[in-house]
Amino acid sequence: MSTRPYQICTNCVMDTTDSKIVFDDKGVCDHCNTFYKDVLPNWHTGERGQRELEALVAEIRKDGKGRDFDCIIGMSGGIDSSYLLYLAKEKMGLRPLVFHVDAGWNSQAAVNNIERLVDKLDLDLFTDVIDWEEMKDLQLAFFKSGVPHIDTPQDHAFFATMYKFARQHNIKYILTGANLSTECIRNPLEWMYYQSDSIQLRDIHRKFGKRPLKRFPVTSILYHKIWLPYVKGIRVVRPLNYGPYIKQDAMKLLEEKFGWQPYPQKHFESRFTRFYEGFWLPARFGYDTRKVQYSSLIVTGQMTRDEALERLKTQPLDADTRRQEFEYVATKLGIPVTELQTYFDMPKKTYRDYKSQDGIYRIGARVMRLFGIELGGKR
Repeated sequence: MSTRPYQICTNCVMDTTDSKIVFDDKGVCDHCNTFYKDVLPNWHTGERGQRELEALVAEIRKDGKGRDFDCIIGMSGGIDSSYLLYLAKEKMGLRPLVFHVDAGWNSQAAVNNIERLVDKLDLDLFTDVIDWEEMKDLQLAFFKSGVPHIDTPQDHAFFATMYKFARQHNIKYILTGANLSTECIRNPLEWMYYQSDSIQLRDIHRKFGKRPLKRFPVTSILYHKIWLPYVKGIRVVRPLNYGPYIKQDAMKLLEEKFGWQPYPQKHFESRFTRFYEGFWLPARFGYDTRKVQYSSLIVTGQMTRDEALERLKTQPLDADTRRQEFEYVATKLGIPVTELQTYFDMPKKTYRDYKSQDGIYRIGARVMRLFGIELGGKR
């Protein structure tokens, strides 16, 4: 067991709960230094970003000419995808199809937010419902595996379903709310392993699952990073990276214009993710994703370090909510609370304990950073 003394970054709030973190002689972590050295100089949100966005929008419109819609936007009901949807329709003049994947864990607030934006923007909504029995079995397999990244089945289903839809309908552009403004500091790999690793997903399911995955959508890193963009010409683009994106301003606009409901924390539009990031990760493993989220806001000037430290003094979820969510998740998965507790108490495992494509990801990440395709990255 590591005896490394506790240390926290003097610039952000990342600390040694990230076991791979490195500090310079001023106590600044490698997350911050990577942002200032590699990301910020290559991230253009001024006139250059505006020109690039206008050129991209022109391409999307041209490709969509004669079609019912010119792109698809994955919609979760969260802040990033909601604001992107508003920008795409009202500011960019695009005709997006709103694409939502129902994995069985939508909060009522998320449902309300999606409906309000779709109705007021007069857009079409396509919802793909994941087979619940297979999703439930796969999620239970991840609990039984002992790894931290138990949200992988849900995230994997979202991406795989959207890619499949785009390919089947020959849609060349997928717009996503992923952005550097609120996500430039990324979760350490030991906290959240790559959700698209189909080798690991299948290995964990093979060891702990009980029913075959006949309808559950499965994708792979090579498929969506190489085959789709370079063979099929399907691009995943992040429009929020081309201009200023201030989280609080975006929330205020959405609330005033659409009656959008905010969430206590990023990603809490999903009941499962709320349980996972708000309780399971910090309580079982000591990984608090708010440190990553707040650190992103700190380096992009949207939050002070003192404010982040003050917020981190409280738990993501209070004791009553943690108990209620624990019972809700157990009931939803069809198991006793006592069984879920055994998964909480079992020995901890990591992604390294199962088959994976980690080597491919590492090589790919280096190549993408070398050619400027990807900024920053997990280590």
